[in-house]
Amino acid sequence: MKKLPVVLALAAICATPLAMAKDLNTVASFTVLADIVKQVGGDRVQVKSLVGPNGDPHSFEPTPQDSQALAKADVVFVSGLGLEGWMDRLITASEYKGEVVVASKGISTRSMEEEGKTITDPHAWNSMKNGETYANNVMNALIAADPQDADYFRQRGTAYIERLHKLDEWAAAEFAAVPAAKRKVLTSHDAFGYFGQRYKVSFMSPVGFSTESEASASDVAGLIKQLKNEHISSYFIENQTDPRLVKQIADATGAKSGGELYPEALTEKGGEADSYEAAFHHNVTAMLNSMK
Repeated sequence: MKKLPVVLALAAICATPLAMAKDLNTVASFTVLADIVKQVGGDRVQVKSLVGPNGDPHSFEPTPQDSQALAKADVVFVSGLGLEGWMDRLITASEYKGEVVVASKGISTRSMEEEGKTITDPHAWNSMKNGETYANNVMNALIAADPQDADYFRQRGTAYIERLHKLDEWAAAEFAAVPAAKRKVLTSHDAFGYFGQRYKVSFMSPVGFSTESEASASDVAGLIKQLKNEHISSYFIENQTDPRLVKQIADATGAKSGGELYPEALTEKGGEADSYEAAFHHNVTAMLNSMK
């Protein structure tokens, strides 16, 4: 029997379905969501986060390169709930026609009055119970986009959701052991509403849901009075926000720095909050330490 020339043999191999399979090309709006997609998708997905490490998803300004990334994507993931106010413009500019998966779908939302308007709180992932919903929605979207790898995505997604569930239970138990009077935290902006609701922690901040909001002089004065009355002894800055205002308030009340929190932006790889799980664990531990 004659042997196939090397070139023809290679061509025959490359024509097999296994060799032709390719990774899903996905885009996520910000680092927390990108990490969830990567944890569920494993080596079967390529993930680009539009907002980079330590970046602010509220004030993000897309570039032409971001538009190009969307145009090449198989699936685009957003958190929704008004977080990515810039996304619709970017989708239009990129002419992306594929699926836009809203990872927060199915979550019970919370809202507040801000500048005379009722605003939906977009920071749902900061409750790890909601994080389980995010991961489940991501898993189902990846299965729909690539049914051939359904078992792989289901296995990874189920294991990941179980890890998130254990983190949720751990946080709930740890905060429950702290007296309610001590479960109070001062942060830069109101990003921990779902976290506070889930783990019975009270948060105070000079500005609202968005880092682009501005605190009035009366708001700041009222917050300083409240902090003094309630004997809040520590404050936190956030890695993606300007720390000056919260430091000014802390100076006026005598509060000491409790360190840095990561509510909506992960660190560079190798940092102390380079994954969703690591950021949540760090945030919980830092807050607990400040309450002791």
